[in-house]
Amino acid sequence: MATFPGPLIGMVHLAALPGSPRSSLRVERIARLAAAEAIVLQDAGFDAVLVENMHDLPYLRREVGSEVIAAMSACVLCVRAAVAIPVGVQILAGANRAAMAVANACGGSFIRAEGFHLATVADEGLLDEADAGPLLRFRRAIGAERVKIAVDVMKKHSSHAITSDLSLTEQVTTAEFMGAEAVIVTGRATGEPVDHDDLVAVRQATRLPVIVGSGADATSVSQLLEHADAIIVGSAIKRGGRWDKPVHPATARAFVKASRRGR
Repeated sequence: MATFPGPLIGMVHLAALPGSPRSSLRVERIARLAAAEAIVLQDAGFDAVLVENMHDLPYLRREVGSEVIAAMSACVLCVRAAVAIPVGVQILAGANRAAMAVANACGGSFIRAEGFHLATVADEGLLDEADAGPLLRFRRAIGAERVKIAVDVMKKHSSHAITSDLSLTEQVTTAEFMGAEAVIVTGRATGEPVDHDDLVAVRQATRLPVIVGSGADATSVSQLLEHADAIIVGSAIKRGGRWDKPVHPATARAFVKASRRGR
């Protein structure tokens, strides 16, 4: 079973970017901090990193400004130059075409896409148009087929009442039918664990790589890798287990060590 792009994907949560309510740093400083965290993750043994504008709360829906795209590009280029492992891009919230453009221009290997298939209600409001059609056409138009797309299924921080007549496995097969190249399973919120039965059901429902997208820690990672091809981790490797704190090198190394029992 192929991994996407490797068993362990560490989060690089960028400081708030210019224009967002919590912004306080210049882009050059944000990029240097991101590169330093990526190096820590690479040195700890992570297989890839995912760069995300997590501190840009509250998020915009689908469309972000040119200032965000420019800052993301500067940060991803800095991270890409600092590490040899694959780099992914996510731009919140659901700005999948912007993420694809940044990844393509800056040497990114993959993006994490929200709202790829079916409608959902997120923190930012109604994602009423599935992004698969526009996103895949955009990828073809800019010649970015090498940039792969990992898709959230029944994403955290969202209501799925609109599609409640579809089971989790039906949503997975829909994502695969629509052109997803990996599926991401999460708990209900950042840092919350994935339901074990859900993960097993998703694994049985698709031939695509299955990624755990929240809640993994050193005590659960080996068991999760019995069913998942990869794990995205943020909170569990940060100081105090908080997503908004810096990566803790010793904790990151311990997570990698624990993961090897499940490979």
